[in-house]
Formats: sequence, structure tokens, C-alpha cells
Amino acid sequence: MKYIRVVMLMLSFVSMSLIASAQNFKKDQQKQERIIKAAYKQKKITTVEYEKLMKEQYSIKQTIEKYEKDGVMTSKEKNNLNRDLKNAEERLGKYKTNAEQY
Repeated sequence: MKYIRVVMLMLSFVSMSLIASAQNFKKDQQKQERIIKAAYKQKKITTVEYEKLMKEQYSIKQTIEKYEKDGVMTSKEKNNLNRDLKNAEERLGKYKTNAEQY
């Protein structure tokens, strides 16, 4: 009986940590989306660049939802999301500093 409680407790910690990491991905994605909208509003990026970035954000959002469906986020899935978020951040940086005047 004692072992069952220990196992149940361990499983609850694991599930809470998975939920917390998934929330971080959502939070990071939402933060990037806000930054993109602010850059567009300040005319630091063009309409075409804005649309490309928002399309990419939509894709990332869909990927997060897909990975969360089964309730388990593997390390491969986490790595994919980290890579996607990092690439989106780098792309935004390039668009913001392309030295064009609008």
C-alpha cells in the first residue's frame, strides 16, 4: 500500500512538470506573437514580413496543441518546439534589422 502511494505521488509530480513545461512553450509563443505585433505596429517590419511571421506563429501554436493532446511531451517534441521558437525569434531579428526604410 505504501509503495502505491509513493508511485502515485511520483506520477503526479511528473505530470505537473510536463504541464508546466507545456505552459512555458505556450507562454513563449504568446510572447513572440506580442513582440511581432508590436514590431509591426511600430513599422519595424513590413506587412509581408508580418504575415509570414504570424503564419509561422500559427504553425507553432498548432504544433504545441498537437503535442499536448496525448498528455506526454517527449524530449524530441520539446526539442522541436525549442528549435521552432528559436528560429522564429531569429527570423524576427533579421526582419527588424534589414536596414530598409518604410
